[in-house]
This record gives sequence, C-alpha cells and structure tokens, in this order.
Amino acid sequence: MCVFGNRASRLMQLCAVVALSAALAGCVSNSQQVQQKGPDPYFVAMYAAKPDERFPLQATDIRKVEPRFLRQQVSYVTHEPPGTVVIDTENRFLYLVQGGGMALRYGIGVGKAGLEFEGEARVGRKAEWPRWTPTSDMVAREPERYGPLAGGMDPGLRNPLGPRALYLYQGNRDTLFRIHGTTEAWSIGKAVSSGCIRLFNPDIIDLYGRVPEGSRVVVLQAEPPMSQPTDAPMSTAADGSGSLSF
Repeated sequence: MCVFGNRASRLMQLCAVVALSAALAGCVSNSQQVQQKGPDPYFVAMYAAKPDERFPLQATDIRKVEPRFLRQQVSYVTHEPPGTVVIDTENRFLYLVQGGGMALRYGIGVGKAGLEFEGEARVGRKAEWPRWTPTSDMVAREPERYGPLAGGMDPGLRNPLGPRALYLYQGNRDTLFRIHGTTEAWSIGKAVSSGCIRLFNPDIIDLYGRVPEGSRVVVLQAEPPMSQPTDAPMSTAADGSGSLSF
C-alpha cells in the first residue's frame, strides 16, 4: 500500500510540474505578445538618440504616437513637381514630393500660426540650432512668460524651434512662417496653441538635409482628397501681413 501511495504521490507531483511549466510557457508567450505590440524596431531606430548633435538629443518616445505620423514613404498623387514641400495642415502631414507618384511623409503639429497662412512660398533661409524670439504679440499677451525672452532665446534643448528651422519667404519678405522641430513630441498630429509647423526633432533634421534653400513650399488648408487633385491656383494670406508667430 505504501508503494502504491508513493507512486500516486509522484504522479501528482509530475502533473503539478507539467501544469506549472505550461503556465510559465503561457506567461512567456503572453509577454512576447505584449512586447510585439510596441513600436516597430525600424521606427525605433529612426527616432533613436542623436549624441553627435551640438546639443545631444535623447531618443524620441514614439510609444504613444500613431504610426501614420511617423516618417515614411507613401504613394502621393499630386501635380506638384519633385522637390516641392506640401503641407497638409488639415490632416497633419508634410510631404516632400518625390518622383513616380511617391512622397516622403512626415507627421506634423500645427500651431495657430500654421493655420493663418495658405499659399506658396520658398525656403528663404535655413538654420541649425536657431535662436528664437517671441513676437511682440506674445510678449504683450503673456508678459511674465515671454517678457524675459523678448531679446531672444539661445539655441538649446529648451528652445521651441528645436534643432533645425526652415524660414519661409515670399519674394524677399520673411513671412514669419517656420517649419521647425519641437520640445513637445506629444504634440505631433495635433493642433497646438503656438508655433507654425512642428516636426519630431529627428524628422526636421532629416527634412533639413533634403531640402535646399530656394525650395518651393505649398501650404494647404482644408486639402481636398488626393484622389481628386486640383490644378486650381493657391491663394495667399488675405492680408499678406507678417502676423505669424515663431
């Protein structure tokens, strides 16, 4: 009887070990599934840290970013020639037109100033780690916040223009419309209270390297579906003023 009891006990122990192993395997499997739901390693590498910058940049946290707002090559039907920058403010995308019906697409955040300009311009100036100066309207509106910065803010990690800026001109006039980086990565894909057109810092660095001075820029408001391109002329800002913020 004792022998039978020992065998039964060992059988029960074996069953318990098998059940525990299965449970652990399930945990590992579930853990792997959770890990697989994270950002694509391709994009993680794209938005990795940039230690060689003048002001070293940490990796951009893209865990909560919708994948469509990450930099990628896409099909893009447009009458604009390659090399043109097209800004679709309504859908929060910036396109660098390529040949063969393709474009490099970047997610953007659109500030109040970005919604006040429509039409064509050119990249009149480019700057690496630019200075930033608040507008007189910003200083008047929030003197405690912007008054101390009225003389300008030096380049750096806290500078709202980020590591690069493209300055848009019409003729010889600075429109005060900027394409720039951001200290607020969470704002990409959203409408924000200030600024013009902001990109992830790695994206503005990438765009900066691809777009030479003089490049044509088209800013669209309420862009029609690209499956129905239009050749209608773009309108410029009604008052033509330089009332845009940074």
